[in-house]
Amino acid sequence: MSTSTPRRTVDIIDRRVGLLFGVFLLLLLVAVARAGYLGLFRGSALRQAANAQQIQTAPIPAPRGEITDRNDVVLALSQPADVINADPILITRTYKHPQTVADRLAPLLRMTRSSTLNDLTKPNTGYITLATVSPRIATEITALNINGISPPVPTERRVYPRGTEAAQVIGWTGTNSHGLLGLEDVFNQQLAGVSGTRRSVLDAQGKPISVTTAKAMVPGKNLALTISAPLQSEVEQVLAGVGAQYQPAGATAIVTDPQTDQILALANWPAVNPNALRSDPFKPVGGQVPAAEDQAVDMSYEPGSTFKAITVAGALQDGVVTPSTMFNIPPYLEAYGHKISDAEVHGYETLSVAGILKVSSNIGAVLIGHKLGASRFGYWVNRFGFGKPTGVALQGEAQGIVPPVNKYSGLSMYNLPFGQGQSVTSMQMVQAYDAIANGGVLRTPQIIDSIGGRKVSEPKGKRIVSARVASELRNMLRGVLADGGTASGAAIPGYDLAGKTGTASVVVNGKYSGSDYIASFIGMVPASHPKLVVAVVVNYPKGVIYGGSVAAPAFQKIVGWAVPHFGIDPCPSPCPRSATNPAVPSHP
Repeated sequence: MSTSTPRRTVDIIDRRVGLLFGVFLLLLLVAVARAGYLGLFRGSALRQAANAQQIQTAPIPAPRGEITDRNDVVLALSQPADVINADPILITRTYKHPQTVADRLAPLLRMTRSSTLNDLTKPNTGYITLATVSPRIATEITALNINGISPPVPTERRVYPRGTEAAQVIGWTGTNSHGLLGLEDVFNQQLAGVSGTRRSVLDAQGKPISVTTAKAMVPGKNLALTISAPLQSEVEQVLAGVGAQYQPAGATAIVTDPQTDQILALANWPAVNPNALRSDPFKPVGGQVPAAEDQAVDMSYEPGSTFKAITVAGALQDGVVTPSTMFNIPPYLEAYGHKISDAEVHGYETLSVAGILKVSSNIGAVLIGHKLGASRFGYWVNRFGFGKPTGVALQGEAQGIVPPVNKYSGLSMYNLPFGQGQSVTSMQMVQAYDAIANGGVLRTPQIIDSIGGRKVSEPKGKRIVSARVASELRNMLRGVLADGGTASGAAIPGYDLAGKTGTASVVVNGKYSGSDYIASFIGMVPASHPKLVVAVVVNYPKGVIYGGSVAAPAFQKIVGWAVPHFGIDPCPSPCPRSATNPAVPSHP
C-alpha cells in the first residue's frame, strides 16, 4: 500500500478543517461587525425599544380647578373619567360579525348600536375615540376582553351642576378639558394646573415591579366668582319669562353691587346647557342670537334714552344746568331735513331737567346737549368710559362705537344726546350707572372674587363726577318710577327706586327701523345709597317695544326678589320723593 494515500487523506482533512476554521472566523467577524454596528449605530434605538418593553410612562392628569359662586356653591367641577379608544382595522379582522361587538358596547357607551357599529368599522382607520366614560363603565368595558379595544386612558370630565345658569359666563371645555369659551377659556391656565408623569418598570410578564413619580402633578386652582348663585337662578327665570312673553332675538340682565362694582348676577337668553351641547350653540336659531353669546359684553347696541342720564350728568357737572333749570319744549325740532320728536305727541310745554328725565323727552335731551356743546358732550361720553372696553374679565368684550367729536355731523348733536348714533354694551352702561350710584367713581366691573383662595384686589377707580352731582341725578331718576314717569308700573311700594327706561330704534340697511327696537331699563335701589344696580336689555321684542313695558317689569321682579334676600330694608314712610317736574303748558 502506497504511503501517498494516507498523506492525501490527511491533506483533505487539513483543508476541510482550515475551511471550517475560515467559515467560523468569517461568521465571528460578521457577528463582531454586527455587534459593533448595533452598539455604535443602533444602540440608542435598541435601548429605547428595550425600555419601551420594560419601562412605561403614563400621565398623571391634574384635576381641573372648580368654579364656584361667592359662597362656594359649585358651578363647574371635574370628575374622573376614562377615554375609550378602538382599532377598527383590528376589530374587523378579528370578528366576522362586528355587529355583536357593537351590541355589547353600545349600552355601556350610551350610544346607538348603529353609530357604535359605524365607528367600529370605519374603513382604513387604525385608531378612533369612541367615548369618554366613568371609571366604572371603563372597567366593565375592559372586562369584555374585546380585541381591538385599547386599555382606558385616564382623563376627567367637566360637569356643570347648575346646568344653564351663567353658562355663557362660565363657558365650557373641550374633550381634552381645555377651556373653549367663557371663563373656562380666559382662566384656562390657572384652572388647568400641570399634569404629572408616572414611571412603571415591568417584569417579563408585563407586570409592574416598581412605580415612581417622574414629574409631580400640580392641581388646578379654584376660581371663585362674585356671582350669587340664588340671585343668578332668579335672574335666569325672569329672563326666561321675558323670552316666552316677547319672543325677542335675545336678552341679557346684569346685577351689580355699585359700591364695589362686583357683578352679582349676569344672565343671557336664549339659554344653553353646557352639559348637553347637542346642537351648535354658536349659530343663531329661529331669529335668535347664538345661545353661546354673552350679550352683556359682546353685543353693541344704541342705548336710547338710558343714555340721557349721561348727558344730564355732564351738564350738571359743567354747571350749565341744575335739576330745576326749565326748558321750552316744542312739539318737534327740525334739523338738516330730519324731524326730532318725542315718543308721545304733545304741544308746546315747559319741563325742568328733572321733568325731561321723568318723561324721557328726546327734545329736552337735545336742548340740554346743545347747552353743553359738542366738545364737552364728547368729553363726558369718553369720561364715562364709552368707546373702550370696561376691562371686565369676560371673554370677547366689545368696545362699542363712539364717533370722535371731529367726526360729528351737523345732525350728531340732534341724536347723540338721547342715545342714538353711537353704540355701547350693556356692561358699559352698568359701569356708568354704577358710578352714578356710588357717588361718582368709575371702576372696572369685577366678576372674579378669588383665584386659588387669594382675593382679587378691588380696582381703585377714578372720580368722574362729584358726589353732589351723582346724588342730584339719582334724585331725578326717582321720577321715572313715580306717577307719570315712563316706568311708573315698575315701582315697588315701600322701596326707594331710581332708574331710566330706554327704547332705541335699530338701524337696518342704513336706516332706523320702524319695527325693530332695543328695550332696556337700568335702575338702582335704594336711590339714597344704592346697594344694587340692575340692568335689563331686550333685543327686538315682539308686540310691545317700550323699555317701560318690556324691560322695567323684569327689573321689578329681580329687585322684588333681591331686596329681602340681601337684607335691603324698605325706606321709612314716606319714601324720598324725586325732584318735582310738572309739565307746564307754555305758548310759543
